[in-house]
Amino acid sequence: MAKLFWLEAVLPLGIIAGMLCVMGNAQYYIHRAAHGRPKHIGNDVWDVAMERRDKKLVDQFSGAQN
Repeated sequence: MAKLFWLEAVLPLGIIAGMLCVMGNAQYYIHRAAHGRPKHIGNDVWDVAMERRDKKLVDQFSGAQN
């Protein structure tokens, strides 16, 4: 039994790893529910500005077509 003392650390480490997975998945699903799509990794201010510009251009173009 003395050789299995490392098992005492497995349960807390498993709980910690499980909670990290739960938190990561919760962030993914909450962002997807709020924005309708998964979060793009590495989006900075420039990318957000370009998305807004593209959306505005598409909206203007689709409005001109009608």
